[in-house]
This record gives sequence, structure tokens and C-alpha cells, in this order.
Amino acid sequence: MKLHNLKPAEGSVHKERRIGRGEASGKGGTSTKGNKGGQSRAGYSSKMAHEGGQMPIQRRLPKRGFKNNNRVEYTVYNLGQIEQLSEKYGFTEFSVENLYINGLISKTDKVKVLGNGELKTKLSFKVNAVSEKAKTAIEATGGTVEIL
Repeated sequence: MKLHNLKPAEGSVHKERRIGRGEASGKGGTSTKGNKGGQSRAGYSSKMAHEGGQMPIQRRLPKRGFKNNNRVEYTVYNLGQIEQLSEKYGFTEFSVENLYINGLISKTDKVKVLGNGELKTKLSFKVNAVSEKAKTAIEATGGTVEIL
């Protein structure tokens, strides 16, 4: 068997219907598009979410919830994670710049430190926010906290 011998299975390939090629073809006249209206015209496209006059689903369902425009999104790091990162990357200072340089956050991210886990190494922190529990744990190891 060679590539030039390969053919599709018998009956799997159908001949394309030639629409709009005169009355004798059986598919002339309106070319299977019905009579008149937008759908019979060239360039027709239905509007997104149009349900043929039925009330669309986005209008049938009630509005829910609330989006707070003033919410500040933080990238969160726990003390246990910071301990692992300081071993891996050799941090002496845990700052937004160090995290960005090592590809751990994007340039506009804000960083918050939370107190889950243990911190054994002495680190200085320059971050956007720190929880009270994390702050006491950092100062207990002899580290410093600076909020940007």
C-alpha cells in the first residue's frame, strides 16, 4: 500500500449539491432558501443571541450580584510559601521588584503577605499589604516590614 493508492471508503464521499443552477437542476428558483425575507438575501447574518422573537435568555434570567469597582486584587503569599521561595531563589529581601525580576508576578500586581505557615529565615519585606499575624511572625524572626 502506498500513499497514491489511498482512497476514501466507498459511499463516504458525497457529490456536492449544485444550488441555483437553473430550474432543470431541481434546486433553481429560490435555491432552497424559501421565499423572500432577510435569510434569502446575500450577506445575511442573524444577530447574536437572537431567538426568533422569543424573549432571549439573557433577558429571561434575573440580574444577580454586585461588582465592586474599588476592590483591590492582591497576589497572596503565605509565610510557608515565602520560606520555600527564599530557599529556591536566595532572597534576603522579599519585595515586589524581586518577585517581578524572578517572573513570579506581573509588573502591575500588588502583593499581600499572610501568616499561614512558618518563617525561619530573617527577611526584610517590601510589599503592598501584610496581615497582623504575618507581621508579628516576621518581626519575631528579626525581619522588617515596609508597606509600599
